[in-house]
Amino acid sequence: MFLFTIHRLLFAAFAVCTAGLTLSCGGRQSTPKPRGYYRIALPEKHEYAPLSLKGYPYTFDVSTCATATPNTGRGSEPYWLDVAYPDYNAIIYLSYKCAENRYAQLLEDAHALVYRHTIKADAITEQRFEGGNGKTFGYLYEIGGNAATNVQFYVTDSVRHFLRGSLYFNVQPNRDSLAPVIDFITEDIRRLMETVEFR
Repeated sequence: MFLFTIHRLLFAAFAVCTAGLTLSCGGRQSTPKPRGYYRIALPEKHEYAPLSLKGYPYTFDVSTCATATPNTGRGSEPYWLDVAYPDYNAIIYLSYKCAENRYAQLLEDAHALVYRHTIKADAITEQRFEGGNGKTFGYLYEIGGNAATNVQFYVTDSVRHFLRGSLYFNVQPNRDSLAPVIDFITEDIRRLMETVEFR
């Protein structure tokens, strides 16, 4: 009899719990939420200051959101520079070469480095730039899709100086989630290209 009562109590407890769970859902079907991305807070306005590194054969306006430091990594060459955006986990890698007697080769190398990304790129657009002083020109390449880099560029005086850059993020490439930051930094790259002065 005692065993029968325990079984009845357990069964009753089970029935109440099951009924409670069923009723708590209210008979509504749950709908999965669409996948979203984190909101990225960007400054409303771009602000710039002249590059403050001494002894470099070039200067340009750099965003106040970024820090420019010499690239001293393995394989780096003199006057290479990293323009880092710590808040966005992004770096513009700048490499400098003397263009005397190898200008055509440097142009070909820059072009090849851009089009190496065609495997992952949806599209590649080229935009020609001229510096404000009329002595420099270059190209800005915007690479669509989930390529490793979405922006590459070069600026040159076509005689002695050749400055090439590429934007990389320290995250897995995802154009959709990175688009606001890519657009923001691309504006800074345009300013960099327009204000480059070679010494």
